[in-house]
Amino acid sequence: MSIFTARLYLTLAGKIDMLIRVFIFGAVLLFANVSPAQNMATPAASPSLEQRVSDLEAYINNGARGSDSADPKSNSNVSGPGPGHNGWMMTASALVLFMTLPGLALFYGGLVRQKNVLSILAQCLGIAGLVAILWWAVGYSLVFSRGSPLIGGLKYAFLRGVDSQPNGDYSYWVSQNIFAMYQLMFAIITPALIIGAVAERIRFAAVLVFVAVWMFAV
Repeated sequence: MSIFTARLYLTLAGKIDMLIRVFIFGAVLLFANVSPAQNMATPAASPSLEQRVSDLEAYINNGARGSDSADPKSNSNVSGPGPGHNGWMMTASALVLFMTLPGLALFYGGLVRQKNVLSILAQCLGIAGLVAILWWAVGYSLVFSRGSPLIGGLKYAFLRGVDSQPNGDYSYWVSQNIFAMYQLMFAIITPALIIGAVAERIRFAAVLVFVAVWMFAV
């Protein structure tokens, strides 16, 4: 019985060893760079010590890194968006949103008569929803994409192409989708501030029409 058990152990060990070898070989094929075209391409030079220090200063000052130039001579060890910049932009976006909902809604609600409190809350919530839809559809593109000297184009309509990569026209370290979200918060709070001037004297439908015109005119 002991001889049979030993042979069984040896057989299982051999199969396990074979499975491990197959797994390692598959992982190497999956993650290794085995493309002949890529291996033949000449990689850019590694950044020098001066370039690394310059990239670090660019990260701190939110400036362009060496590889962001039109004809980069070397790679950059600090690539893509900066986590510190993105983290603060997301925090600031949340704070500005809280200024509108519920901050501004409750603030204006406390200045009107009791029967109009719900109306003010609904107007602020409606403004936030309408502006977010317009901003997603064409607002961000008309403001921040390249176009005429007066208005942008439709390159980023429906946030097409707005991803985690920074937009070098505005920032080299902040992801463009986070930048769009940050600007959206101010697009929401600006018309919401105007509600304080017409509280209790304007209908909900009129507020939405005014905000839609405001978005495209301003």
